[in-house]
Amino acid sequence: MQIAVTGANGHLGIRLVESLLGEHQVRAIVRSGPAQVKLRQRFPTLEIQIVQYTDANQLGEALKGCDVVVHLVGIIKESKNSKFVEAHETSCEALVLAAAASSIQRIVYMSIVGTGVDSNNACLKSKARAEAILQECDIPAVIIKVPMVLGEGNFASFALRKNALSRFAFTFRANSLEQPIYAGDVIKAIASAIGKSDIAETVNLAGMESVTRKQLIQRAAGILHSSPVVVSLPISLGLSIAGLLEQLPNAPLSRAMLGVLDHDDNIDVADGCTEVGLELTPLDETLGKVLL
Repeated sequence: MQIAVTGANGHLGIRLVESLLGEHQVRAIVRSGPAQVKLRQRFPTLEIQIVQYTDANQLGEALKGCDVVVHLVGIIKESKNSKFVEAHETSCEALVLAAAASSIQRIVYMSIVGTGVDSNNACLKSKARAEAILQECDIPAVIIKVPMVLGEGNFASFALRKNALSRFAFTFRANSLEQPIYAGDVIKAIASAIGKSDIAETVNLAGMESVTRKQLIQRAAGILHSSPVVVSLPISLGLSIAGLLEQLPNAPLSRAMLGVLDHDDNIDVADGCTEVGLELTPLDETLGKVLL
């Protein structure tokens, strides 16, 4: 099977490409020369194409001969050159047109738990609109929704490790619920969605345990043999700081980003795991893999 992966230079993209090579033909689709160089260093013989994700004609050329496309393009924070509408909705509109003009038989799309067209959060609303675009197209699409993803070397794991090793671990709303899922489990779910013909349009996944943010930091600290004092900051403070930072050209934090990261995750994963035939990695095992 010939599989195209958009956003192949991201953390999940690299892991997915690595898992698919050998069993499938893989075509990596990226947006820039530096992204191509990054992938080429990791996979010297990988087929890589540079396209603008919002350009249906370029995407259509890149998808020629492919059977499935895994669309990993998305952002949780806007910047001067990257907006939610273009990253989510416009890219999915272009993908639908491109897929219809090629041999694509299925689209697999990565999304976020908590999306909704009525959401007050700009990112979650935009993601929901992107999902609707794919669900309304003629090509079968599978949408996989996940919360925090912990993987070796990714940003979420780095931030968690930093907090767990600090003397004082500052976090917004420490009693909010997190249900992190191991990146390797997400890759297995995507692989299943690629090959399984009878699968639901939407698959909700998360980790085995829903724990407070404070408990997650403490569990991580236990793995690292440290004992930070967890200090809970009010979310209102975070929103105020984010609002001020948004005045900068490339703000490190935005209110929409904080809203995506700060919602209570307590998801029943039984149906989702059954759909993709997934046995979840326990939380402590996940922490051991990504923190040590």
